[in-house]
Order: sequence, then structure tokens, then C-alpha cells
Amino acid sequence: MRRAGAPSTVRSVQLYEIHIHGCADTDTALALQEPVARLLCPVEDHDGPCEVPWGLTLGDDALVLGIFASAAKAADVADRVRAFVGEAHPVTLGEAADGLFDELAEQYRIEHPGS
Repeated sequence: MRRAGAPSTVRSVQLYEIHIHGCADTDTALALQEPVARLLCPVEDHDGPCEVPWGLTLGDDALVLGIFASAAKAADVADRVRAFVGEAHPVTLGEAADGLFDELAEQYRIEHPGS
């Protein structure tokens, strides 16, 4: 359930989920977490916010990457993830489920005041 006052969109950006399918077990999904994280954020302890607020969670046979971005940036990130994981892990992009990754919208509002 979405928190009151915490919409999943701010202007032209919104929450998206990128599902990295083909994770036969939890260990496979967990093994992908760090490499995918470094794909989005190559320098873990950098100054300032990441280019795109992001988070990871496990789903049914998938690693789920949540991002808060424009449609074009979400498609770009999905393409980068797709190229990185290859054909063994089909990648799909869609809108985020209600309540999942809401903290990314809040993070974006904090890092981009006035947006």
C-alpha cells in the first residue's frame, strides 16, 4: 500500500522495476546483486547522489532493480543491465508495484529539491 503523500512520480520521473529473470535460486540472484549495483554506481563511496536512485530486492525467480527515473533513462538502464547479464537472464522493464521502492521517490525529492 502506498503511503499517503508519497506519490511514485515527480514531474517526468517515476518508479520503475527492472526484473532480471532466470535466477533459479536465491544464491544466483544474490550473486548478481553486487555486479548490478556496480553497473549503476561504479564508485560505491562517491560524493553526492547517484545518477539514478536505485535499490535491489529479490522476486520470484528474479532479481528486481528499482529505479526512479524518466522513461528514457529507465529504458537506458534496462538496456545496460540487459547487455551486462546477457541472454541467460532475460530483462524486463515495467512500472513499479505499489509500495515497492517508495523510498527511492523520497530520496529523489531530497536530492533534487524543487523538482
